[in-house]
Amino acid sequence: MAFKGCGFVSPNPMVGAVVVKDGKVVGRGYHQRYGAEHAEVMAIKNAGAKARGATLYVTMEPCCFQGKTPACTDGIKQAGIKRVVAAMIDPNPRVNGKGLRCLRQIGIEVKVGLLEKEARRLNEAYIIYMTEHRPFVMLKVAMSLDSMMATEDGESQWITGERARAAGQFLRLIADAVLVGVNTVLADDPRLTCRLVDGKRLLRVVLDSALRIKPTARIFTEPGRVIIFTASQQERKIRGLEKCGAEVVRVREEKRGRLSWQDMLNELFHRQIMAVLIEGGATVVSSALESGVVDKAYFFQSPKVLGPGKLFSGGMNSRTLKGALVLKDVRHIELGEDILTEGYVYRFS
Repeated sequence: MAFKGCGFVSPNPMVGAVVVKDGKVVGRGYHQRYGAEHAEVMAIKNAGAKARGATLYVTMEPCCFQGKTPACTDGIKQAGIKRVVAAMIDPNPRVNGKGLRCLRQIGIEVKVGLLEKEARRLNEAYIIYMTEHRPFVMLKVAMSLDSMMATEDGESQWITGERARAAGQFLRLIADAVLVGVNTVLADDPRLTCRLVDGKRLLRVVLDSALRIKPTARIFTEPGRVIIFTASQQERKIRGLEKCGAEVVRVREEKRGRLSWQDMLNELFHRQIMAVLIEGGATVVSSALESGVVDKAYFFQSPKVLGPGKLFSGGMNSRTLKGALVLKDVRHIELGEDILTEGYVYRFS
């Protein structure tokens, strides 16, 4: 139930709830979009009078404050729910155990921790956003068998097949922003939209330290916001891009002309961007991995050998085996002839 809200509830968590009475599910609900009713309220309304004396199972602790919607704890009390089973505590400082304490104080039995690992995985971006005050950073790399993201002359469409590309679109669904470097925009002229569902509006982010992007780029023809991070002081170019609908944001420039990841992620956090998907190209991928900002990586590998080309790790420093970046909690998924390797990025020290 919770996952049905994927892509539309950020910066809120995905939450699902069911009301159970006499061993039967009598109500279901999920948080459908940011600002809409919460899962608990939806499930209780769906149950109607059967909610009295029932148990409410919910993927996250019910909220206890008035925000865009009333406190869920009030709705639970008014419905006559006698028992609440929550998978995990809400890491939001405004809740963080207060909701469960509130329920206990009014005589409702409370249990927490059932399927907690699954619930935390479902809302891993929300947890990072709330506890570390930054976006959750995902990295997507589509590459050949010899780890090339593009040929020597920049050709990259399409290295992987249709199923892998569909999986890449799914990653755009779960993200709030998709981020690429200006070389990708110049070479591929992408739209950077989510084509899986109608109504999903991604923030499109371009890293362009010298403002080489062209006003005719297709990214400006699609609805939705575009941010260009730059270190450039060229006011004329900035005004021209702003006329195209982009917002140009200056950040610090670090060694080798790379833009500051800390500055960019701080800016995105303050814009309530909970999950960022980095898509390339090779320079941006190398920079993100080298800077240690990537939380989770998705490597789509095609059974093609390209020879010399754009190596995704070409801009990284050399490492010893002991100092390697390693993926943990790894999954391998077959997508037609392609293989997806996904995992959490771990840096040995």
